Amino acid sequence: MRRGLLILLVVALLLVFGLIYYSLDPSQSGLFPQCAILKFTGYKCPGCGSQRAIHALLNGDVAGAFRYNALLLIAVPWIAVCLYAESRRTRNPRLYARLNAPLLAWMLFIVVVLWWLLRNIFNW
Repeated sequence: MRRGLLILLVVALLLVFGLIYYSLDPSQSGLFPQCAILKFTGYKCPGCGSQRAIHALLNGDVAGAFRYNALLLIAVPWIAVCLYAESRRTRNPRLYARLNAPLLAWMLFIVVVLWWLLRNIFNW
């Protein structure tokens, strides 16, 4: 019962946030927070542009989402697989273990750091 209620709550929150991000453009609305790293240093963090990318994706603009934050767009399928593995953690422990292997975690960390560096060097 508690798990079902938790899933329902998460789905409801995702729908609410999805509707907000679908309806309001983060680059036009003051409702959304700005990146503190960009604001104080002038450098983009790995997540910069994610809110605009989500808005673009929800409105069917895949190219725009890629321009705002390519890593987020590439990560969406990965996030979906990880959420699936988490939901099936006890039923499919091998998948969960593979996705949470230390080597894979380090590889993902390196990808994020490289993205952070390259997007600031080449102004992506």
